Amino acid sequence: MTYKNLQECLRDLEIHGHLVRVKEEVSPYLEMAEIQRRAYAAEAPALYFERVKGSAFPAICNLFGTMERCRFMFRHTLKRVTGLIRLKTDPVSQLTGIRAIRRLKGIPLAALHAMPMKMRNGPVLENTIRLSALPQVKGWPDDGGAFITLPQVYSEDPENPGIMHSNLGMYRIQISGNQYKPDREAGLHYQLHRGIGVHHAKAMKKDESLKVSIFVGGPPAHTLAAVMPLPEGISELMFAGMLAGRRFRYCYRDGFCISTDADFCITGTVDPKATLPEGPFGDHLGYYSLVHQFPYVKIHKVYHRNNAVWPFTSVGRPPQEDTVFGRLIHEITAPAVPSEIPGIHAVHAVDAAGVHPLLLAIGSERYVPYHEREPLELLTLANALLGFGQCSLAKYLLIAAREDNPDLDINKVDDFIIHVLERVDWTRDLHFQTRTSMDTLDYSGTRLNHGSKLVIAVAGRKRRTLAGELPSGLDIAGFKNPRMAMPGVMALEGPAFSSYREERPLMKKLTDWLGEKLPGDAIPLVVLCDNSEFTARNLANFLWVTFTRSNPSHDVYGTESFCEFKHWGCTKTLVIDARAKPHHAPPLVEDPAVTRRIDELASRGRSLHGVI
Repeated sequence: MTYKNLQECLRDLEIHGHLVRVKEEVSPYLEMAEIQRRAYAAEAPALYFERVKGSAFPAICNLFGTMERCRFMFRHTLKRVTGLIRLKTDPVSQLTGIRAIRRLKGIPLAALHAMPMKMRNGPVLENTIRLSALPQVKGWPDDGGAFITLPQVYSEDPENPGIMHSNLGMYRIQISGNQYKPDREAGLHYQLHRGIGVHHAKAMKKDESLKVSIFVGGPPAHTLAAVMPLPEGISELMFAGMLAGRRFRYCYRDGFCISTDADFCITGTVDPKATLPEGPFGDHLGYYSLVHQFPYVKIHKVYHRNNAVWPFTSVGRPPQEDTVFGRLIHEITAPAVPSEIPGIHAVHAVDAAGVHPLLLAIGSERYVPYHEREPLELLTLANALLGFGQCSLAKYLLIAAREDNPDLDINKVDDFIIHVLERVDWTRDLHFQTRTSMDTLDYSGTRLNHGSKLVIAVAGRKRRTLAGELPSGLDIAGFKNPRMAMPGVMALEGPAFSSYREERPLMKKLTDWLGEKLPGDAIPLVVLCDNSEFTARNLANFLWVTFTRSNPSHDVYGTESFCEFKHWGCTKTLVIDARAKPHHAPPLVEDPAVTRRIDELASRGRSLHGVI
C-alpha cells in the first residue's frame, strides 16, 4: 500500500496495531516530548494525541520509532528504491547475469514516480492560521522555546530557480521564544555543510531574500526524504516520490513552492544578512546546543489542510527516534558507498557516540609494501571519506584493512575497536587535521564550527593481546577509580578540568606514570573522565563520553609523545581526555515534575498504560 497523505498512513497503522490513541489532554510543554522518548525506548506503537493543550490540532509521534514499522509503511516501495540506487551506483553488475530481470522488477515503476508533478491547487491550501495556533512542542527544560522537529525545509537555487534545482532538508525551526516577533518570525538553524546554506550564500551574494517553504506532515516518505544523504543526481523530491510510490505534488502561491499533500506549510523569506539568537535546544549528541546567531524566517503565511495532524519527535542522547532514520538511511544508501569511493567496503557512523563524532570504516590495503604491511591505501581512502557527504563531519575516523580480517563486522562496534587496538602503532598510525570545521552541534571544539579530526588507520599483524583486567598497584595522586571499559581500554577519573594551559603539567604527570606503571602495551587506550564507573558501565556510555567530550587536537595525549617532522605520535598508551570542559554544553536532564506526570499518564486505566 502507498499513501497519498499522512491520514491514510495513520489509518493503516491503526488497523494493523501500529498506533495507539492518547485520549487524555497532554501538554506540549515537555510532556509530549518525554512521552515520545519513552515510547521509543519501549519500542511502542506510534502515539496519536487526540487533545493537545493549547492547540486545535492532534499530533502524532514515534511514527518512525521502529525499523519494523518503517518497513511496514514502505513495504511496497523500499526494495524498489534500494534497487534503483544500487542500479545507479553499479549498473554493470546489476544488469548482468541471469538474475538481472528479477533485480529490475519494479524499478521502472519507481522511476516513473520520481518526477515531481505540478498542480494548480491542493488540500494544504484549504485553511490559513497563525504560527501560534500550531502545537507548541518544547522538548527539554532549557530549550529556548517551541520547535518544529520534523520539518521539511524547501529552498531553490537563486541563480537557477525551479523545482529541479531545489533542496529539501530537515533543519530545526524555532517558532516561539527569544527575540522572535510572535507569529511573524521563526528561527532557522542549519549547519555549514547543508544544501540550504549554498542557496542562502547565493542569495546573500545577490543581496536578495531567500524564499523558503516549511512543509510538515504529508506522506511519511516526504519526511524521510528531508534527511536523506542522496547520491549525486537524485534530488530529495525525486526520492520522496519514489519512496511514496506517488509523484511529489506541488504548486506555487505568491512565489512560494507548496507541497500540496503536506498537512501544514509555512512560507516566508530569509533576509540576506539578518540574524537573531536561536536556541538553546536539546540536541542529538545528548547536550544542549547553545544560543547562537542564526538566520530567521519572516513569516508570509501558514497553511493547513482539513483534518491536519502535527508530526513531531524528540531528540537527545542516542538512541532516539532519529536513530531509526539513520538505520533506514544506511539500509537504502549502503550500496552507493563502494561505487562512490572504490576501495571502501563499509562505513558506520556510530549512533551511541552521537553519530558524527565517531566514524568506522573498512577499506582495502592493496599497496605493495616494501617492508612490513602498513596503512597506505587506507590513508587515501580516509581522505576521500572525509570529503564524502556527511562523512565530512566525522571527528574520529577509525579505518581498518579488510585483508586482515575479511569477517570483520563494522556494525559490531566493540569487536571493531578491539581489532584496531590489537594492531595500532601509536608511533605511526595517528593522523591529525587541526583547525578544521566541526559539526555545528559538537561543542568539544573551542568555538562554534571549529575543531579538529583524527584518523586512526590500521593494517597488518596483530601486535598485542589486550588486557581484560586491571593490573595491580595503580595509584597516583589526583587520579582514582580505574576501571576496564572494554578489553584494552581503561577509564580513569581525574580532577575537574580547569584550563588547557593549567592541565599540561597534570597530563605530563599522568602519561609519565602510565608509561611506568602499565605493564607492556596491553592497555593501549586510557580515557580520562569525570566518572569512571559511569563511563565503564557499558559500551554505549564509553562511546558517548569518549567521543562527544574530546577534541583530538586538544585532548589527545600519550606516553613518551613526540612530534617529528610535523608527525605526532606516542609509544604504548594513548590518552583521551574526555572530562567535561568549561566551554562544553550542558547535558540533557529531564524535569522530575514532568516525569511524575508522565508516570501518572502511564498508570492503570490510562491510555498509556502498558505502552510506555
